[in-house]
Amino acid sequence: MPDPRQRLLDAAIDHLAAHGLSDLSLRQLAAALGTSHRMLIYHFGSKEGLLVEVIRAVERRQREAFADLGLDDAVTPGDAIRRMWRRFADPALAPHERLFFEVYGQALQGRAHALPLLDGIVESWLAPAVEFARARGVPEDVARADARLGVAVMRGLLLDLLATGDRTAVDAAAERFAAAYEALTAQPTPGGPPPTRPTPGGPPPTRPTPGGPPPTEPAASGPRPGAVRAETSRGGPAS
Repeated sequence: MPDPRQRLLDAAIDHLAAHGLSDLSLRQLAAALGTSHRMLIYHFGSKEGLLVEVIRAVERRQREAFADLGLDDAVTPGDAIRRMWRRFADPALAPHERLFFEVYGQALQGRAHALPLLDGIVESWLAPAVEFARARGVPEDVARADARLGVAVMRGLLLDLLATGDRTAVDAAAERFAAAYEALTAQPTPGGPPPTRPTPGGPPPTRPTPGGPPPTEPAASGPRPGAVRAETSRGGPAS
């Protein structure tokens, strides 16, 4: 059974999703949650302290959902990105995400009440993301850099969605990121050549067909250097 603090936090999360919180005074917020302002101060220190804890709790729930994806070996990196994006882009989470960016901005401006949000704001996501990637054969240093990139991309896409409301365009960008990342982390076929990196602006490379021929290198323009030398040695043209 949740303790009183957890019950208040859960109620605040639910109330924010339905009505928003940031425009309410501490007394109004307490009344909406069915408690007193003294109890909110006792458990959270202030209204701002409660908002920081609400953000942390929602972020923690999302990390737990991501960690659950890692338990399924059939989930590829691209699948994980797609599934998490669908969670993040759920309109029901929009009030929480607006609050996240609002308080995040206040913390970056140095406002004392918001500064605790910066503790682990990126690092808390790195461990589960690195663990997910390591389990799928990605080296740890690459996995850590990729995890940081993934956090930045997802938060940027969310900010885009909240600012523009263009779900179709932002979904397309998220899919582009998922496909590109999956191509980069694709495991090579045993005994076959490693996958190639995608051409900037082009489609992701296809993995070689098991048992089929390896991909061929594009033909270079002009004669091969060896052919030029052979022609020259026979007295043929060298230019």
